[in-house]
Amino acid sequence: MLGLVPCHDIGDPGGVETDRALLTELKQWDTPTICNALELVAPERRGHGFTIRPFTVLRPELEPIAGLARTARIRAAAPDPRGPQPRDPYYEYVAKADLPTVVVIEDLDAEPGIGAFWGEVNTAIHKGLGAEGVVTSGSFRDLPDSAPGFQVLGGKVGPSHAHVHVVDFGGTVTVHGMETSHDDLIHADQHGAVVIPHDVAPKLAAAVGLISEREAVILAAARADGFDIDKLKAAMAGAAEIH
Repeated sequence: MLGLVPCHDIGDPGGVETDRALLTELKQWDTPTICNALELVAPERRGHGFTIRPFTVLRPELEPIAGLARTARIRAAAPDPRGPQPRDPYYEYVAKADLPTVVVIEDLDAEPGIGAFWGEVNTAIHKGLGAEGVVTSGSFRDLPDSAPGFQVLGGKVGPSHAHVHVVDFGGTVTVHGMETSHDDLIHADQHGAVVIPHDVAPKLAAAVGLISEREAVILAAARADGFDIDKLKAAMAGAAEIH
């Protein structure tokens, strides 16, 4: 087990309920919209902090998920060299959160996904412990029987759990190019996932509003009869004037 990190405050000083309201607000937008907004409020993160490889998604139709990261690393290709290990400490770690969580699990095997950590049982357990979903480079199974409303973004679907076991938890992991640490703020949907810096999370609503206004000008022009390159240039100039 890696050392655990104290929880961050993700909203203003209003406490847990304010933070819960912020998470609810963030879920009204898809993950590409969140990434767009981050380009305005955290331009230094434009090239990193999000997944860069595709996932197999359990339920693409679900609304986005948002929560504090609970991290772990797994292997499945061979038995745990330490022998059988109890999972209670890992589950206690997942459960220790005042806000909804998103589990982020890195599969360390040379070929990730040989064994599925996620299926009917673990989706039910994690949902019951307050997790909204998981982002993992590993595999998952039991598609029809997974917990209703629980989202899985996984590397692949597979039939067996093989020798899957938790190597450690609570540290920094990398899943599909996204580096994540304990208590990072995660937003995810069928497109992938992104880490939202805690200090800019309350600024995203205004950024989304500004981007929407700018895009509306261009979209209205593009969808109108008689659209041409001159009207595109005029629309782009008009959008640029919106601050």
